Amino acid sequence: MGGGRKRRRRDGSDAPPVMHPRNRYAASAPDFAALAALYPSFAPFVAVSGGGRASVDFTDFAATRELTRVLLLHDHGVNWWIPDGQLCPTVPNRSNYIHWIEDLLSSDLIPPISNSSETVRGFDIGTGANCIYPLLGASLLGWSFVGSDVTDVALEWAKRNVESNPHLAGLIEIRNANEAPCSSKPETVAEEAVRENISEPVDGVVRSIAPIFVGVVKDSESFDFCMCNPPFFESMEEAGLNPKTSCAGTAEEMACPGGEQAFITHIIEDSVSFKNSFRWFTSMVGRKANLKLLVSKVREAGASVVKTTEFVQGQTARWGLAWSFIAPRKNAIRSSTPGKVHHSFMLQGLRRGNGAFQVLKSAEAFFCASNLSCKTDSVSFSIDVTLSDEQTQAARLDGDNLPGSVEDDPTKLHSTVTGASFRISVFEQMPGTLLIKGSLLNKSLSGTFTSLFSQLEETLKTELVSKDR
Repeated sequence: MGGGRKRRRRDGSDAPPVMHPRNRYAASAPDFAALAALYPSFAPFVAVSGGGRASVDFTDFAATRELTRVLLLHDHGVNWWIPDGQLCPTVPNRSNYIHWIEDLLSSDLIPPISNSSETVRGFDIGTGANCIYPLLGASLLGWSFVGSDVTDVALEWAKRNVESNPHLAGLIEIRNANEAPCSSKPETVAEEAVRENISEPVDGVVRSIAPIFVGVVKDSESFDFCMCNPPFFESMEEAGLNPKTSCAGTAEEMACPGGEQAFITHIIEDSVSFKNSFRWFTSMVGRKANLKLLVSKVREAGASVVKTTEFVQGQTARWGLAWSFIAPRKNAIRSSTPGKVHHSFMLQGLRRGNGAFQVLKSAEAFFCASNLSCKTDSVSFSIDVTLSDEQTQAARLDGDNLPGSVEDDPTKLHSTVTGASFRISVFEQMPGTLLIKGSLLNKSLSGTFTSLFSQLEETLKTELVSKDR
């Protein structure tokens, strides 16, 4: 068997399951020995130890490519190949991303876009020669895709991989982002995109970030989601620093000016102009330090919902970032227990230097980024958060209509919003552990309070808690 052992934390305890429960490799890793017996072309890449354990050298590009080919054929019925030098994906990890998007789409958090068809439609940014996400999404779930890319090799081989699977070919379209047709989006958007995609030298080659959505997404189109495995690095030299993996991949796939932070920021900026064309915007993130900054950028862009997750395969960790500009469903933003006035959560395993004061300031920044009024008391370690009259009215329209609230008597609106809406307090339980407590002061805002407090918990844990927790 290949792999199969539980991942251990640094403190020696067993980590929770790291693969999505619907991932076919979650229960057991691929059996390298069995696959080698079935596929003779794979056998030369499998080594068997004295104890009978089969393994594959993941620093060998030819070995990882053949493993990917065999897994796609054996487990998914997909014919696949890429030429030397192209980025070779790992099937279990890429499947995790697909299943996470499936969870986002099936949740009741936000409604489908108005003109959605029964077939889920995705947009793969930088699909690559491997075209892995469209092939997996189509074969696993019957989704349709548009995959975009910019290099001749990537476009040629992505099309070959689609055409090699006639049963999926009708679901996948490959587009050249360099030949994007004119868009009827406001001209200033396209002009701004061109100005911001300033060419900079990467490994001695001057390149710019190619168009993401502008001109690539057609005017009448809508998608359920977009996804992206961005260039994680600023240079190919940086990309080659990990000795445990094969450094396969072209410069366009692996690196760009500013690395993944700049690339995903470009997606975020573009998403504002295409907020009505996509139900969910998503991207993979390679560094947790970048995730914190990108979550802040998404909130600054005005997203109504932000979600994150972690993908782990072996020793490699990646994160998923998702956001939407669609207003949450009424039943999603309301508290599951109507009238609940207190929420709390624990922050354990805080990084060094992240004490009660830092948590208080981070919470204040979170609410200010949402354009809420904050009054912070550093003595009592509390924040009084106040919604404006307009925000309160919007919350009522989005579902905060509890019995006895302002909906029953509109004349009560002014008196209802007078004073703070809710209070956030920080209590130190023991060194490295804090209790964050939220108290609702305006009972007509129960749903909004619950939603914001949940987002606050996710943000603080992402920003301040050690990765090993």
